[in-house]
Amino acid sequence: MFFQWLTTISFVFGGCCSNAVTLEQLTSQFPRAGSLITFCQFTIISIQGLRRHVTWTSYGPRFKPRRIPLTPYLIQVVLFYFVSLLNNAAFAYRIPMAVHIIFRSGGLVISMILGRLFARKTTSFEINTFHSYSAAQVGSVLIVTLGVILTTLSASEPFTSSLADPTSNTRIYLTGISILTLALVFSGFLGLVQDYTYSTYGRPKVGEKSSNSEDPPPTWQESMFYLHFLALPMFLTVRKDLVMQFKALSDGPVASYTVPVPPSISATIRPSLSVPPPSALPLSPKSSSFLSFTNIGTSPTSSFIDPDRLFLRLQLPAAALPILLNTITQLLCAAGVHRLTTQVSSLTVTLILVVRKAVSLILSVVFGWGRKSNQHPENVDMTMMWTGAALVLLGTVGYSLATSARNARKKKVD
Repeated sequence: MFFQWLTTISFVFGGCCSNAVTLEQLTSQFPRAGSLITFCQFTIISIQGLRRHVTWTSYGPRFKPRRIPLTPYLIQVVLFYFVSLLNNAAFAYRIPMAVHIIFRSGGLVISMILGRLFARKTTSFEINTFHSYSAAQVGSVLIVTLGVILTTLSASEPFTSSLADPTSNTRIYLTGISILTLALVFSGFLGLVQDYTYSTYGRPKVGEKSSNSEDPPPTWQESMFYLHFLALPMFLTVRKDLVMQFKALSDGPVASYTVPVPPSISATIRPSLSVPPPSALPLSPKSSSFLSFTNIGTSPTSSFIDPDRLFLRLQLPAAALPILLNTITQLLCAAGVHRLTTQVSSLTVTLILVVRKAVSLILSVVFGWGRKSNQHPENVDMTMMWTGAALVLLGTVGYSLATSARNARKKKVD
């Protein structure tokens, strides 16, 4: 059990924080690439899950048996797709990463409102136990709301200059905030549906093992796969944007990568290659081919030459490596979050994710990870931003403690 929890927390904090770093690097250079980034993330997670959830028969491929019926997944897929797409699309409207992180942590007020509304209309949801909120819970949510408001105002006039139109800047910024607000609403509904799903079909532990090879994978793996795989056809609605974004990244700056070839392979393929001398290599990355071999060990301008070893020289768009790292870290992040949702309630998940976002905030603002070394920190009022972040964290912790105490008292009464 300790190992399972350690793995889950490592995926959540290591994967998600690394993902935030690569996402900031991408969106700072290509702010309108949100749809393409989301599509790459969904694709890599779907491909990774195919081997666990699809089997080949004499009639072709088919899905393995599921622990949860398809209908609850279809509802979650639509909500999850819009949440992911809207969160990444908001970067095109000049939302600083710091504001993006803190604003997404303000989902408690949405969850409380939706829980209050829907608890009166159904007896199935697990949230029925929270249909009446204590004063501590309400106060904590108000603190979170105040923190989100302060954070939003801390960058209410971003990227202004003497030549910029303040009205236009404000309108663009408010559009981005509206997109993030809509994403929070969809995320709140997603949490309700997931609570209903797991309360109906069980919340199995991550450490459970199948009795035989025909048993379906654990629920967290199944949920992660279907939420991403079933959403892929929905990207047809933004196919034109995907093509435009892919072309913009392909036509952007080019980066050169040099990879050493093992000596045994170098000795095998060298006789069939004509390796040019260093002076013949192009100095401009855009003037070179996509793939080539050279004797130079580090870069086209390096003076080091090893006559007995080859180096593979790749010319790729500068955004290719960040996108690859972003999709891989998103896979780890999604695995950690989905493992977490099957172990604890959505409230505890919210608390852990808020702490994770606080770590990402520190890495972004304090250490500058994700930004270029010569890039000035985001144009925000740092005092107001940190005050808002502290209030969000304080309110979330207070809400969790108040809910835990309330549940403990309820168990004693029962």
